[in-house]
Amino acid sequence: MERILDWNKYLDTAAKMVSEGIVMLKNENNALPLDADKEVAVFGRIQFHYYKSGTGSGGMVNVTKVVNILDGLIDNGVKVNEKLLDTYRKWDKENPFDLGEGWGGEPWSQKEMLLDEGLVRETAKSCETAIVIIGRTAGEEQDNRLEAGSYLLSDDEIAMLTVVRENFKKVVLLLNVGNIIDMTDINRIVPDSVLYVWQGGMTGGKGTADVLTGKVSPSGKLPDTIAYKASDYPSDANFGREENRDIYAEDIYVGYRYFETFAKEKVLYPFGFGLSYTAFEIKTEKAEITEGAVKLSVSVKNIGSYRGKEVIEVYCEAPQGRLGKAARVLCGFEKTKELVPQEEQVVEIAVDIAKLASYDDSGVTGNKSCYVLEAGEYKFYVGSDVRSAEYACSFEQGEDLVTERLTQSLAPVESFERIKPVYEGGAFSIGREAVPVSEVDESARRLEKLPKEIAYTGDKGIKLWDVKNGKNTMDEFIAQLSDYDLSCIIRGEGMGSPRVTAGTASAFGGVSENLNGFGIPAGCCSDGPSGMRLDCGTKAFSLPNGTMIASSFNKELTSELFTFMGLEMAANKVDCLLGPGMNIHRHPLNGRNFEYFSEDPELAGEMGAAFIAGVQSKGIGTSLKHFAGNSQEMKRMTSNSIIDERALREIYLRAFEKAVKKSQPWTVMNAYNLLNGTYCSENDRLQNKVLRDEWGFKGAVVSDWGAVNDRVAGLNAGN
Repeated sequence: MERILDWNKYLDTAAKMVSEGIVMLKNENNALPLDADKEVAVFGRIQFHYYKSGTGSGGMVNVTKVVNILDGLIDNGVKVNEKLLDTYRKWDKENPFDLGEGWGGEPWSQKEMLLDEGLVRETAKSCETAIVIIGRTAGEEQDNRLEAGSYLLSDDEIAMLTVVRENFKKVVLLLNVGNIIDMTDINRIVPDSVLYVWQGGMTGGKGTADVLTGKVSPSGKLPDTIAYKASDYPSDANFGREENRDIYAEDIYVGYRYFETFAKEKVLYPFGFGLSYTAFEIKTEKAEITEGAVKLSVSVKNIGSYRGKEVIEVYCEAPQGRLGKAARVLCGFEKTKELVPQEEQVVEIAVDIAKLASYDDSGVTGNKSCYVLEAGEYKFYVGSDVRSAEYACSFEQGEDLVTERLTQSLAPVESFERIKPVYEGGAFSIGREAVPVSEVDESARRLEKLPKEIAYTGDKGIKLWDVKNGKNTMDEFIAQLSDYDLSCIIRGEGMGSPRVTAGTASAFGGVSENLNGFGIPAGCCSDGPSGMRLDCGTKAFSLPNGTMIASSFNKELTSELFTFMGLEMAANKVDCLLGPGMNIHRHPLNGRNFEYFSEDPELAGEMGAAFIAGVQSKGIGTSLKHFAGNSQEMKRMTSNSIIDERALREIYLRAFEKAVKKSQPWTVMNAYNLLNGTYCSENDRLQNKVLRDEWGFKGAVVSDWGAVNDRVAGLNAGN
């Protein structure tokens, strides 16, 4: 197996991911790409302090250098106004960057320099274009808040953007954030160009500058719907409202599934949207409906004047039936190669018809606990975002078809009402229906399923490799281990174990001399997913965050990038990366959205599968997390995610399912929270019935760090 890491190629691939993940929402007045012969003015202290990632375990990677956006511009030959730059440098030195205190204690944003209007006016005389950079962080232990300087712009930022807009002919706004933010003040001030440059890791400034200068045409697409207000998202009624529970009353209507069905007028930028410097003509050349699949041949032609890539997205409109459906659902996507002007490419996309089925958790179709392809017309739309996708083909399902028979699992134990579409007056309005609740006592069922004890035999001389070679069974091997030996295996050792690479998150497996004697090695895992967190000062590679990776819609590039990470881990003798993060962007205030991919499980699942395939191609493991229903950081140790079974299976488990079935991660990490009244780390139906029996997972399941110990300590303290 190839183990040689080409560091320069690693850097180039990461920068390419940044360029492909940047989403350009607006570009008027020929603001971009920048004119190489003209000087620009750069505003905002984030020009020196690029946010490479969010906070916490998913972002704390020690690096040799972060390429800031200012660095990237200068390296690309852009002339930057020196007087303004020197003014910022002096102020930044006198007003140190606030690092915060303690774990998860970083502020969401930083104080900005109060601009002297005379300086701005003077700078505008020599610079036609101003670049304004605004930054945000959030992460583990720290959700965003509906406050100035977090989800909303701060007064300092509004003042900065306003005075720049009043004085410059062209204004380019760059949002160096892990997640979407409120756009109200931005739209009011009206910059010419707006780009989400996300958090691109240590090469973020290079990839960003490549887009700004036109070396790369932007091709990123929104992995989330941008609504006018946070309160427009259907989860807002419950997100963060109660300390110890979160009711997912919006059911399957998450993100664009909700907006396209019920509230198109509340959308500022639709899911999948993103502009380019060039233009594309998209035509469905052939649509073949075969048994079990819809096969689409889509021609994409570059009809503009720049080189560029385009994303082709396929959406299905299923019949409403008795279950109720979202107006459109992403069911496939592909990204083109880079096309020169007038070049054309035919993209092939196949949609598995069985995956269009809906889960009947109530029995309303007569097929309780089954995936059902309800009778009616299934229409397919092809385009570059959910709103503009055009009709391509359809097929008629003559009668209800059960595609998979299951049993009730993970249903809520307390009743609530969920959204159910009501058709009236030519449109759908929001109705409500009671959710089906669990028909069994989950605690009792868990106890009933506890395996029988394997009788202790003491040391019989059986080594672990004897099991691998088929000489002995695993039960015979385990019978040799004492209760203490077994407790060591399931407990592992925490941060910085001397048994493994310094600074890593844990040692597991052979963490005692006795276990080593049985041939059990000590494994090593590192926090992720945006690079190895080595908590001892050792340097590692910081990668683009999950939101940016999803925005690229590029499965092949994702796999290639994380192949390099697999090589880097092998070089550092780290066996398993704690990532990717697969939870859904249910609400824009979730602090860890930067680690996760999207509001859509198809996109999240495909990108997660590509991530896993890349890392594991080099003999290194991954840990899919956080399983499942982890959508907020507030009270994450004790919060109860109350989700109906249909929403679980179609939204919150679907991304995990796709990643498991396509790429078989070595491990899956449980979430801290309760899921319908049972802690995820104790949930038999989640870990065994669904994950193993239904999905065929063969790896290990781990709890999140300290989940059991911290919980017991909290309960004993009365918390």
